[in-house]
Order: sequence, then structure tokens, then C-alpha cells
Amino acid sequence: NVPIGKERILFIDDENILVEMGKTMLEGLGYEVTGCTSSTEALNLFHDDPERFDVIITDQTMPGLAGIDLARRILLIRPGIPIILCTGYSNLVDETLAKSCGIKEFAMKPVTKREIAKILRNVLEARMKTQ
Repeated sequence: NVPIGKERILFIDDENILVEMGKTMLEGLGYEVTGCTSSTEALNLFHDDPERFDVIITDQTMPGLAGIDLARRILLIRPGIPIILCTGYSNLVDETLAKSCGIKEFAMKPVTKREIAKILRNVLEARMKTQ
């Protein structure tokens, strides 16, 4: 049984095909998804309307602004918003560093539909308890 939801997600990855696949997978779980292939564009979108999203899912390795730096800037705008950082092999970021920056969850790529569904419910339900 895969957990579903209806929250609004900002999904960021610099590879268009991964944004499309992620969007399709997450919409299949019931979420409303806005996809971005630019971390700078995603930051501007978030800055313009910080309450528009319930959770952020971002890739780590991107040109311009890496995922962890994007997360830091988003958390300055809206502290506490759940952020999930996804990464392939990275010696720059590990789970400990990600969580010390305020990132709620860390996922290694490739992430399965079941994995991301569980991670999303965990961060969203944890957020509900603290509100």
C-alpha cells in the first residue's frame, strides 16, 4: 500500500526528463506538483509566494545553485518548510550535513515511488504535529 496525499510540491531537478518523471509519479500519488529545471527559477518562484508550497523536493547536483544551497535560502524565507534532498553519488553532501542545514529528509537516487511516497508522508505528518 503506497501512501498518497494532496499537498503542493515544488520539485526541482536540472534534468527535464527527471522533472517530467517526478511530476508524473507524484501527481499519480495525488499531489499537486510544480516542476522546475532551474534552482534559481525555483528560488524566485518560492520567494514570490512562500505559502504556495507544502514541501520542496530538490536534487543536490545542479548548475548555479546546488540543492543544499537552495534549501538554505528557502529556509531563510520560510523556516520549517519540509525539504527533501535527493542525490546520486555525492561526496559533498551526506545525510548528517543535510539535516544540520534544516533539510528534513535525504534520499539517494534512484528513488522509488514507494520510497518517495513514504518520505513525503513522514515529513508532512511531522510538520502537522509541530503546527
